[in-house]
Amino acid sequence: MSLDPLTSNLGQLRAKHLLRRCLFHYNNVLLSEMSNLTAADAIDQLLLDDTITYNEPYDPLPLDAPHGYWLSSGIYPPDIQNQGRKRGLLSAWWWYNMINRANLKDKLTFFLHTTFTIASGDVGASHYFYDHLRLLEFYSEGNLRELAKKITLDNAMLNYLDNTQNNANNPNENYAREFLELFTITKGEQVGEGDYTTYTEQDVIETAKVFSGFKTMLDRSIIDPDTNIPMGRLSINQHDQGVKTFSYAFDNYELTGGNSEETIFNELHEFVDMVFNKEATALAYVKKLYRFFVKSEWDQEVENTILLPLAQQLYQENYNILPVVKRLLKSQHFFDAADSDSTDEILGSIVKSPVQLLSSTITNLGFSIPSPEDDMENYYKFAMYFLRNSYFPMSGMNLFAPDTVAGHPAIYQSPDFDRHWFSSSTILARYRLIECLITGRNKLGGNGQFGSELDTVSFVENTSANPGNIYYLIDEIANILYPNPIDEDRVNYFAELILEDYPSYYWTDTWDEYLATGENTTVKNRLDLLIGAMINAPEYQLM
Repeated sequence: MSLDPLTSNLGQLRAKHLLRRCLFHYNNVLLSEMSNLTAADAIDQLLLDDTITYNEPYDPLPLDAPHGYWLSSGIYPPDIQNQGRKRGLLSAWWWYNMINRANLKDKLTFFLHTTFTIASGDVGASHYFYDHLRLLEFYSEGNLRELAKKITLDNAMLNYLDNTQNNANNPNENYAREFLELFTITKGEQVGEGDYTTYTEQDVIETAKVFSGFKTMLDRSIIDPDTNIPMGRLSINQHDQGVKTFSYAFDNYELTGGNSEETIFNELHEFVDMVFNKEATALAYVKKLYRFFVKSEWDQEVENTILLPLAQQLYQENYNILPVVKRLLKSQHFFDAADSDSTDEILGSIVKSPVQLLSSTITNLGFSIPSPEDDMENYYKFAMYFLRNSYFPMSGMNLFAPDTVAGHPAIYQSPDFDRHWFSSSTILARYRLIECLITGRNKLGGNGQFGSELDTVSFVENTSANPGNIYYLIDEIANILYPNPIDEDRVNYFAELILEDYPSYYWTDTWDEYLATGENTTVKNRLDLLIGAMINAPEYQLM
């Protein structure tokens, strides 16, 4: 068990593992490219593609007078109507750009969302949600300490956790509590009433005083000079200017209150530094990173040999996240390659989230998403009617809109963690996803078409070197879709779905007839059945 780097070329199995954890999707071309690289070179390669395919979200409604590019309209944000729809268009905008490039920063951006969580429906105008996403992306390769300072003035966060209502004479502790409990040092073992080892109730009260007077700037007229992103404002008269005295958990630290813009911001930064100067904060972030990129459970040996050294590195490197992530993702431990048994590598042990399942399915199978630039009508049907209104809520993952500030239970709630993605209420959406893509219809609600459908015949022609051999074909598809190769029994199981008790040459003859005549009805029906079964198999639910 080691953080020493894996120095050999990845090969296909390990490349798939790295791609699944670094990206929400990948295709066979990228897999082939990554297979010939070392982990270190592959990770560097996955940080290069900054392509923005869809520059600015567009609202095509109402049809007689579309709101269009509302973010750059210059209209006062709260005066713009249909903000819920626009927040949905923003989530779809982020997702569309993510799935049209291959960049680790997208996974890191989503990791930061799971750490500094908001629910987009409670942040006010969609503009503030847009700025929040940009802030997370700005720091996706950067510094957690600095993000913790900046996000306190983020208009979306100020709205979401009510800190805009936090005044010296009427404190509101919502943001202060979540800043300590969820966003930074996290809650340690409770050793007494209001005492969680890492902080106490006294610290929550004092933290709320530090955060008092920070308000939303609804017209977005204040631009942060470091990020070039709109930020909130400071009301000096509503800031608690007294001394803040913290508990033993922070060494009884005394923080002098500011009484001017400069000194109040200095106070905020000194407070954040106080929290981040605790090694428990570094360990809290490393544990989250490990759950996000590796697996949700570990033993004391992993804590001692993997987590603690990574936490020490994060602390010593001033909370710069990327070096720690790189070290973890290229380590022998990440590839389960540092033990004495090279045959027991565990490379598919996390249940796919709904966004991972959706994105990987679309890319692996070559599904063509309607373009917002060229086919806004069908893009809207796909992104809003199908994804936002049907698939994501029914699968238990409203994108950027979890039910609580703690986030999605699959990310934080022990002991089941990612197993929470499976439940009696969410399984239908997971298993009917492939049917929706194959038919091009929203089978989860409304039954509307969205202008594109999966061509399984083209997928097979573009994937297999020998599609007329059913066993070879299944093995090739499995190598793309599944974390690990499947055995002969599983190949035979899927083959029987096609053959239906006929000998194997039945499929060969059927495929040859298609090649000769161009008539694909029979092969498409058989391949639709095969692909549907392989996507809904247990092997595909893991990453």
